[in-house]
Amino acid sequence: MKCLIQRVVEAAVDVDVERVGAIGSGLLVFVGFEKDDDSGRIKRMGERLLGYRVFSDNEDRMNRSIRDVAGDLLLVSQFTLAADTKKGTRPSFSSSAEPAAARGFFDDFVELMKAQHEGHIATGRFGANMQVSLINDGPVTFLLET
Repeated sequence: MKCLIQRVVEAAVDVDVERVGAIGSGLLVFVGFEKDDDSGRIKRMGERLLGYRVFSDNEDRMNRSIRDVAGDLLLVSQFTLAADTKKGTRPSFSSSAEPAAARGFFDDFVELMKAQHEGHIATGRFGANMQVSLINDGPVTFLLET
């Protein structure tokens, strides 16, 4: 499982002309699943995501988590994160989770975040062609892996 996280001032997801998710200050999280992912990895990623310190403290050091700042989360499924790009000029998706499994994993991850985080949580639409807009804060971007 991989999560590409970006600290944002705001972010939104549109499908066609419909806005399906939007947040204010917080984290935009692109989520990708691999074949060997399971509920244990999902739980571990949830712990890491909510505890990862990417927000500034009073001394302008990254010492505060999304929980500490009660920030928003925008969770967007992105299967391309699981691509193998180590060789060649075309990504391989052989390590990506099958769509049905990935949808279940994503739904489980969203429910876990809703149960463990008090801030506003929005999502994209699984499997849709989404347009994501954001104002990156920093910029601050990290790739979390389990």
